[in-house]
Amino acid sequence: MPAKNPDEKSGERIAKVIARAGLASRREAEAWIAAGRVAVNGAVIASPALNVGAADRIAVDGKPLPGRERTRLFLHNKPPGLVTTHSDPQGRPTIFGGLPRHLPRLISIGRLDLNTEGLLLLTNDGGLARVLELPATGWQRRYRVRAHGRVTQAALDGLRRGITIDGIRYGPIEATLDREQGANVWLTFAIREGKNREVRNVLRSLDLQVNRLIRVSFGPFQLGDLRDGGVEEVPTKTLREQLGERLSALAQADFDAPVVERAAPSPSRHPEGRARETREPRRMAGKAPGRASFEGRPRRPPQDDGSTQKRDHTAKKKVRRDRKSGPRPKYPRDKRPR
Repeated sequence: MPAKNPDEKSGERIAKVIARAGLASRREAEAWIAAGRVAVNGAVIASPALNVGAADRIAVDGKPLPGRERTRLFLHNKPPGLVTTHSDPQGRPTIFGGLPRHLPRLISIGRLDLNTEGLLLLTNDGGLARVLELPATGWQRRYRVRAHGRVTQAALDGLRRGITIDGIRYGPIEATLDREQGANVWLTFAIREGKNREVRNVLRSLDLQVNRLIRVSFGPFQLGDLRDGGVEEVPTKTLREQLGERLSALAQADFDAPVVERAAPSPSRHPEGRARETREPRRMAGKAPGRASFEGRPRRPPQDDGSTQKRDHTAKKKVRRDRKSGPRPKYPRDKRPR
């Protein structure tokens, strides 16, 4: 059996170390341990309640644990209809199935519902994901919301004191009525906790039915004009500055470790991935760069190469000639000129 470190504060939990190596999330690593897939110093372990240090040899499925990579963060514009998970028991498509294959193994920082779209933060560092998910971190999540119904700004201002729904307490919320559009209203909604279905539950208590929900920012990171399904990495320098010393220390982020480059697959081998990475979203077509549109898709003007107009003009001339020359003479079928 691997020797346990007598100093409980030294080292890190085995599941945390596996997550930092980019192989799995902490929960997945704990499941691997329970299944007997993880060994420390040559002995299979059965419990995640184990601290390991730099001298310990860790193996997963008989393969040595890879070295830790640099902490990285990616912005992803999640389309609606995708599940924020690596594998779905119901077989629904996931966000990770459409990511470029040369990226490292990524985990999401929080989740977005199936029909919620917009900014989703992805990272290869489980410690960073855990810190940024905590309500104590205080990062604001901002949404654009389209909902069916009517509401006043006074009712939305009441959410600044927080609200309790079905026994669940939601913290202070900043909500602004932007405009009315037919039977719908457009709102800007800002929260800091990010509880499960918080936006939908709070607006339902105001007799509003959400029919479109777009996250446009998470802390200092903005959706901007990132295309549907697009992925963009945050530069290491920018990430370090935005996290600051306190959050970097809490997450134990490593900005000096190497970046493991993974070869991008051949486009011919992954035609679906190539199409997904290169095509532009329809709702962004025709928009000026740097400006995202959330309220409708412009109609594409009909394409006309002039051939239709030319054919019509020729047909009109033919009709005029027939009228001038009078009716055509009739010939017996066997004596018709050729």
